[in-house]
Amino acid sequence: MSERRTLLERRRRMRAAARRAVRQTRHGARAMLRRRYLPLLAYLGVLGPGLITGNAGNDAGGIATYASAGAEYGYSLLWVMFVIIISLSVVQEMCARMGAVTGKGLSDLIRENFGIRWTFFAMLGLTVANTGVAISEFVGIAAAADLFGVPRWLLVPVAALSLWALVVYGSYHTVERVFLALTLGFFAYPIAAILARPDWSDVARGALVPSARGDIAFVQLLIALIGTTITPYMQLFVQSSVAEKGTTPEELSKARLDVWSGSIFAVTIAAFIIIATGATLHANGLGVGTAADAARALEPLAGGLASALFGVGLFGACMLAGAVLPLTTAYSLSEAFGFEKGISRGFREAPAFMSVFTGLIVLGATVALVPGLPIIPLLLAIQMVNGILSPIILISALRLSNDPEIMGMHRNGRVFNAVATVTVIVVITLTVLLLAMTMAGRLG
Repeated sequence: MSERRTLLERRRRMRAAARRAVRQTRHGARAMLRRRYLPLLAYLGVLGPGLITGNAGNDAGGIATYASAGAEYGYSLLWVMFVIIISLSVVQEMCARMGAVTGKGLSDLIRENFGIRWTFFAMLGLTVANTGVAISEFVGIAAAADLFGVPRWLLVPVAALSLWALVVYGSYHTVERVFLALTLGFFAYPIAAILARPDWSDVARGALVPSARGDIAFVQLLIALIGTTITPYMQLFVQSSVAEKGTTPEELSKARLDVWSGSIFAVTIAAFIIIATGATLHANGLGVGTAADAARALEPLAGGLASALFGVGLFGACMLAGAVLPLTTAYSLSEAFGFEKGISRGFREAPAFMSVFTGLIVLGATVALVPGLPIIPLLLAIQMVNGILSPIILISALRLSNDPEIMGMHRNGRVFNAVATVTVIVVITLTVLLLAMTMAGRLG
């Protein structure tokens, strides 16, 4: 009997030792994984407003512009994307820094420092432009529905209701996570570009060797590439998001990493759109009018998978921008006129904020279902309004970020200020030139 007890006790001790060994092995494996992937986890932890804002700029209008650049001129405009990365990053970082230091949105600072008249004019232009762009995003969702054979009368209302419920009933961090998840759809464009089988030596040449042409169409498209990437609503949204997220001056390094990585990622995606259409449409002498046209045209040239991926990217881009545009408008108007604001607040706490957001969602979805909508004239009108609004927002941001009373030790340094000033001058010059060329074209 005692021998049996001894044997059982020995077996029990052996099982206990085995369990401890398994636990130690698992703990060691988890610790090793944490050490290995700690830098990646730390990086993912800072992603937010910068990545969301950068990718929201790759909306239906942006995709159409990049696709047109690839279809018309192949890879010869890729070098412009390097310039855009610097310009976009500088402007976005400036606004993100103001949001972290002041805890206020850009519209709030404009009202406090430049008066109600300047604020009213800026908000009027922003509302008109953002309303038009919001409508175009839901038109893009409808186009994606057509690409996949889904009735637009079904997909557009479901998409609109989903975005509305997310913002109205979700917290800021929930909304941010969903927005970040939507950016995964942009990975469809690099895959589509690879499936298009471009000549990568030609791609490298177009990216590294600047080229230019003297024809008006080339100049217009060059300006449009920059204008569609650096738009006023992006600066307003990133500053409001950083402020609501509660980013502090001590966390500026994280905010800068978010902004720079978001800008690089967004512009890289835009470059892949140019590559995909350059390898297919330009190589076969085909043009493109809209993002949906580009997706349809890719199918016989690069295969159904490339076309489907382009459509997936279009849908994800329009979903992201379809929420960001109404939110930007709601943030800006609420800040400008002193109303309560914030995603984490409901209709009771922030009725004006939620009403503006809801109204734009409903309007965008409703207009998108109107048959025969003249989307091209709409986008041209929006472009003109943004051309007028962009100098106002950029000059305001530059002045505010240099004000020592507002920014203190975090105001622009000499080198950064020089780069930011040149960026603002170039963007203003190009947008004014685009506006003049557009008006001249309309006048014959």
